[in-house]
Amino acid sequence: MPATLLFSDIHLSPARPAIQDTLIALLAGPARQAAAVYILGDLFEYWVGDDAAPTEFEPVLEALKALSGSGVPVFFQHGNRDFLIGAGFARRTGVTLLDDPTVIDLHGHRVVLTHGDLLCTADVGYQRYRRVVRNRVLQQLFLALPRHRRRQLAARLRERTQAAVRRKAATAMDVDAAAAQSLLRRSGAQWLIHGHTHRPAIHRLDGTDAGRLRIDLGDWYREGRGLWVDAQDLRPFTLALPAVA
Repeated sequence: MPATLLFSDIHLSPARPAIQDTLIALLAGPARQAAAVYILGDLFEYWVGDDAAPTEFEPVLEALKALSGSGVPVFFQHGNRDFLIGAGFARRTGVTLLDDPTVIDLHGHRVVLTHGDLLCTADVGYQRYRRVVRNRVLQQLFLALPRHRRRQLAARLRERTQAAVRRKAATAMDVDAAAAQSLLRRSGAQWLIHGHTHRPAIHRLDGTDAGRLRIDLGDWYREGRGLWVDAQDLRPFTLALPAVA
């Protein structure tokens, strides 16, 4: 059976156009041979509504549509930057939206998938912010605003978020080990796969090769990162990314 492809945290932005070419090459090439593709959030640096996608993202949307149309199931889980992706995006690209967290059978392994931000419990301020912006009523009010106003608010929020991150301890923005163990127990899973923290690693939670794993997929800032999984093993991969001008 073909392997499954997982990745997250590409953070596509009009300011980083060359990254799209690497992603499109992956979607049009190796991903066509995958059993399924899972994108665990932050595909985009920001998303202010399905009706307001920057025209620069059109090639990526077309590549996703072509991949799903080829018969490869493509799944998307919201990140902390693109949680406003909705049914319009799903119809446009053919992807299936996943809840966070979601439990799947991955080539015989029971796996829980999550973007990862829910596990950063030491960052109390962020968790408070997350509860506010994920409120359905507030989201509908935001989406009712004119597109230019949504973009302005998103840009202002990104500036504030970047400033707040610089003031925080690195440990506060990492996954809490107890939260990860708790999620594994509740879901009855053997593996936890996530993104968000931008710290690619495979953590053996019980100190053995055959035990429970927490797998951080990493990001696409310095190089493209992700994971192939089949019945035999899991294989992290890296892709060369164009230098940022």
